[in-house]
This record gives sequence, C-alpha cells and structure tokens, in this order.
Amino acid sequence: MPSKPAPIKKAAKKEPAKKEEEKAPEPAPAPAPEPAPAEAAPAPAEGEAAPAEEGPAAPPAEEPKPPTPPPADAEAAEAPAPEEPKAPTPPPPPPKEPTSAPVELFIEDKNDTSVTIIWSQPENIGLSGLDGYTIEICKEGTEDWKAVNEDLQKSCRYVIKNQTTGDRLKIRVVAVNAGGRSPPVTLPEAVLVKEIADRPKVRLPRFLRQRYVANVGDKINLTIPFTGKPKPVVTWTKDGKPLDAKRVNIRSSDRDSILFIRTSERDDSGVYEMCVKVDDFEDKASLILQIVELPGPPATMKIVDTWGFNVALEWTPPVDSGNTDIKGYTVQKADKKTGDWFTVLEHYHRLNATISDLIMGNTYKFRVFAENKCGLSETAAVTKGEAKILKTGIDYKPPNYQERDFTEAPKFTTPLSDRATTVGYSTKLLCSVRGEPKPKVQWMKNQMIIGDDPKFRQICVQGICSLEIRKPGNFDGGVYTCKAMNKHGEATVCCKLEVKQAAVPDAAKK
Repeated sequence: MPSKPAPIKKAAKKEPAKKEEEKAPEPAPAPAPEPAPAEAAPAPAEGEAAPAEEGPAAPPAEEPKPPTPPPADAEAAEAPAPEEPKAPTPPPPPPKEPTSAPVELFIEDKNDTSVTIIWSQPENIGLSGLDGYTIEICKEGTEDWKAVNEDLQKSCRYVIKNQTTGDRLKIRVVAVNAGGRSPPVTLPEAVLVKEIADRPKVRLPRFLRQRYVANVGDKINLTIPFTGKPKPVVTWTKDGKPLDAKRVNIRSSDRDSILFIRTSERDDSGVYEMCVKVDDFEDKASLILQIVELPGPPATMKIVDTWGFNVALEWTPPVDSGNTDIKGYTVQKADKKTGDWFTVLEHYHRLNATISDLIMGNTYKFRVFAENKCGLSETAAVTKGEAKILKTGIDYKPPNYQERDFTEAPKFTTPLSDRATTVGYSTKLLCSVRGEPKPKVQWMKNQMIIGDDPKFRQICVQGICSLEIRKPGNFDGGVYTCKAMNKHGEATVCCKLEVKQAAVPDAAKK
C-alpha cells in the first residue's frame, strides 16, 4: 500500500515538466523534442508503477539507467542547443538549369563539301555558365540528328566539313552547361550543299573608266578583277565582235581577267567589252583602247603676202592626225644663204601666222610641223615659193657716243688697321686701293722700304694689298706704311704693329 501514492506524486511532477517542455520549443521547434526523452528516461528509477502508466513509450531495457548523472550530462550537452537558431542557416544551393537557346543562327559561307555557320550566344546563360555548343545535322526528310563535333565548340562559328554535294541538310545548335542541354536553334530551311552562286560583278579599275591611250609598239597588259561564285564564265568582244586571237591574248583566273597585246598597232584601237556570267546572271564592263602615233605633216602650206619686214603664212591640217587630236604646230624659217632652220613659233594653234622682224635683203623659206601628244610629225610641209625682203632707202646714222675718262689718282678704299701679335706667330696687314692706270704699291717699315726681304711677303691682286710678316720677332714691331703711286698721284696709309712676348708658365720660370 505505501507504494501506490508514490506514482501519484510522480505524475503530479511530470505534468509541469511536460508543460515546460512544450514551452521550451517555442524559440526553436527542431531541438525541442530531444530533451523530452532524456527527462522521461530516469522517471522509472524511483518506482515501477510509472512505466505501466506510460505504456510502451518506455521500454524495460532502460531500467539499468537509474543514476542521475547521465541526465545531467545530457542536459549540459543540450544546453547550447537553444543558441544554434541565432546563426542564419545557409540557403539551399539553387538548382542547376540549362541556358536559353542560342540566337541568330545563319549561313556564313558554303561550297561543294562544307557549310560554315555562325550564331550568337544565348541571351540567358544563368549561374551555371556556358560550357560550349553542340552542332547537329540531319538530312532533309528525316529526324536522325547527329552531332558533328566530338568536343564542345567554344566559339560561335563552325565549319561543317566532308559533306556530300547536293545534299540538303537541316542544321541546329544546342548550348550545353552543367544544367544540361538548352533548347536548340534551328535554321528555318534546309541548306543545299553547293557553292554559293554570288552574282557576278566586274570591278573595272578607275584608270580604265576613261580612254586608255598607248603609243604604237607599246605592250598592253590590263588586269580587270571580278567577283562571283561559282567561277564566272568570262568572254571578251571588240566593237561587238569576237577578239582576234592572233592579236589579243586573254588569260582569266578565279578573280581577274588579263587583256594582253605584245606589240600594239593602230588597228588594236576600239571598244573592248568584258562579260562575266554565272548561271542566269551576268555583268559587263567596257573600256576604250586608243593606240596613237606621230601625226603626218600639214597637208599644204603657202606664202600669202610679203610686206616690209613681214610674211603672212597659211597651211591646212594633216591628213593623218596619228589617231589623236592635234595639239598645235611649230613654224620654222630658213635664210636662203645659210639654209639653217630656226623655230619662230611653237605650240601654235591657228592655221595662219605672220612672221615679223625679218632681215632686209634676205630671202626666206618656211616650213611647219604638226604636233600631237606623241610629239612632232617626222616631216614638215614646206612653202613652194620664197619670200624676199626688199631693201629700202634708209640711211643709217650711228649715234655719237662721248668716251668717258676713267683715269684716277690712287685712293685707298680700305685703310690699314693697328695690329698686335705674339713673337713667333705670323701676321698679315691688309688694305685696298684703286686707281687708273693701276698704281704701283710699295711697303715701308718705320719709313724704310721693305723691298725683297724674305721675312715679308707682299701681294697685290685686283687692288687688294697684303703684307705677311713671317714669325715676327721682338724687333719687327713698329709703324708700317703702304704707298700707292701712278702718273696721276700717290696715296699712303699707315698702321702700328705691336709684337708681344709669349707668356711663360710659372712652373717653367722656376
């Protein structure tokens, strides 16, 4: 009987414990259930009736755990649990998603065995980034898509090679990242594996858009580029007719056509037309080739009139202009006595001229050359008749000139200047004099005539007088005088020469 009230007291104590346990989980619902079994475990140690009331929640295997220290340790271990919710829990990693589809896929180029495609990267790449692209193809009418690149393609351009000419291919591109494959971007229409047929176009050089002029005998080598795919068919005509293969050679490549004439002739002049054709498309370009040479002489020339010292001439244009315009004429005259020809007019544009300032009493013949851009004609048209300039009664009175007297007494235009020199260093005295007739020059030292002393060198050229004193000594100083004399008078100039002793260093004195 004393054992029954014990479980009643235990039950009264457990109810507030449960309430405390229920209040405790409010700040952190997750760790709250853990302390409940820890407190419930030691309860059966004080009496055996309590486990019967709790039912199967307390298994009998826990009976050997009556000591109180383990719950105390468990409570101590669970004490920091309420502090864990204070630290923010990291958000779960976002799911990996593929990118959006690539954009702007189109054909850049193609030929008989390959197709080149380009595209732009997806608009939405996402956090997973972009690893590369897979290019897939299948024949038109099937859905058997196959990748043509073994490794992911990093760039946005790819050449699909080794295809069969004439096949129609559907092409698509898929972006790949850690999230998988993106939706594909597909060309709207199947691509025919065949070289692109670009419309042909002749690229006529600028210098050939105007008349091309060459001299007879020149080598003609003209290159005209063109474009078009596949290779255009090139044809040439001259003045609407096929070319003469003996005169003109044509060499055509994939990019240009060359018109070649080894030695040009006048007959090679004309309008040459080049035509490039691809399928039903064609383009044409024309160039004018003009082969020129020296012109012929003027057709006729005659003397129209002669009066005083003048002769009037007329002539007609040449029959052969050299296949180009006449730029002018050159007129020459020749005296009958000497027969030498002299040019009186050059680059003259009119068909008549008046030649003046002819010499009285002489007889003249005239001739005229035609000129074009190649030069003067090889021959000239010569007047049949002659023009004689008659003498007239004119008395020539030569003017009376009064001769001028240029005689003059000597006069120094540049005097001597005082000089200073050092012993052993040659020096020179200079002055200039004029006079007519040429004056005689005499040098003196201290009023003594120097004469032919080898120590002194005297020169007088075109009025410039110089006296060179070679390595003067201590006794060569003094007053030097230059005297000029002719029959009309004389003049003198003087200067003072000082000869100084060379400076001796202090070390040498000691």
